[in-house]
Amino acid sequence: MKRRDFLSGLVLTTASLAAADANESAISRANSPRSDSQSGASSNKGRNMIICAANGIKYIDNGYQQLANGADTLEAAITVVQGPENDPEDTSVGLGGLPNEEGVVELDACCMHGPTRRAGSVGAVRDIKNVAALSRAVMEHTGHVMLVGEGATRFGVAMGFPKQDLLTEKSRKIWQLWKESHSERDWWGPGLSDPNWKPPYSEAEPTSTNPTKATLLRHEEQDRANAEQEGIKRLYARAAELGIAPEDRMDAIRKVLYPPTGTINCSVLNVKGEMSSVTTTSGLAWKLPGRCGDSPIIGAGCYCDQDIGAAGATGSGEENIKVAGAHTIVENMRRGMSPEEAGMDTLKRVARTYNNDMGRLVYVSMHYYILRRDGAYAGVTLWSGSADHPARFAVHDGNGAGRLENAKALFQGSSKEYPPEPRR
Repeated sequence: MKRRDFLSGLVLTTASLAAADANESAISRANSPRSDSQSGASSNKGRNMIICAANGIKYIDNGYQQLANGADTLEAAITVVQGPENDPEDTSVGLGGLPNEEGVVELDACCMHGPTRRAGSVGAVRDIKNVAALSRAVMEHTGHVMLVGEGATRFGVAMGFPKQDLLTEKSRKIWQLWKESHSERDWWGPGLSDPNWKPPYSEAEPTSTNPTKATLLRHEEQDRANAEQEGIKRLYARAAELGIAPEDRMDAIRKVLYPPTGTINCSVLNVKGEMSSVTTTSGLAWKLPGRCGDSPIIGAGCYCDQDIGAAGATGSGEENIKVAGAHTIVENMRRGMSPEEAGMDTLKRVARTYNNDMGRLVYVSMHYYILRRDGAYAGVTLWSGSADHPARFAVHDGNGAGRLENAKALFQGSSKEYPPEPRR
């Protein structure tokens, strides 16, 4: 090789290596969240951290104790969510969850393990209560990510999970109350996303310059209020006949009138910077059999990137699936947003789904729980809730016991229950 050719090649090689180094450095910076001075968020770097939905507050101390004793981050997260899963009085998760329209409890869950970058998921599981741990078993013992229905149950039994009837007497009576009196208010009709959906007449036109029309609207509101009171009286009497305890009757009636969504998400960070996240649910009450919301969907119900952070969701599952909420939040943090900024941006995407139409958004509920790898965290919500019952989330950072904090809201006030009125 001529000396000139050799030197030319050396220059090109050096330039190529320098460009590669610069590119690698840029990728490294992109995969690392900004420092707290850049993001404006507080840091708990080098500390154990747990963040979860408010219904995990009774169990977050147990998870943190495990974490402090050196337990794996996913093990600690599953410990927290198994509290509601095992509680027959909790009608939103696991044993005792409110069933589908046929009276069968169906559970969903997913998990992500940051240190090994693995994920597992199960959907529409009918006979196993600890589906968070079952999703981990899918992750650890199969080459798949998601198992659903009877296949997920058979796999769980093979792995040693006990089969049991998940419908408790309490949940059965609430379902029977719904079935006997409101089964026409099912999920077969058009939803909020249907182009032809309209809010109740009086809500669509709350005021009128026409005195006659305004009077009719007031009469309609009064008739509706009277009918609602009569309906509640009938439901209360039927609840008594079914043997529902007096102190539980109004709660049962609310669940019949306005089917709740029930979920818990939990994300964990340890002192070594390892992260995991898990979400588990019994899903939407009175749903169509086989319906899965966002909870078993990796990237919607929960998402964890060991380099960046973790996020999870509760609320309107269908709306969260459309924006891939948990993944969107983590990617926002990758681009430099603080946890709160990342969550608020994702809530704005939910609002854009309906072109910011408040007549529809008032029926949407959405909450995100966000934990960054440096310990910065946030809870954000579409609606703030009332002064007496603000939207909150649970945190444990080693400063005493776990605590509840108010979530940052995109909109002030409370969302309305859905469906908005009886189907006629």
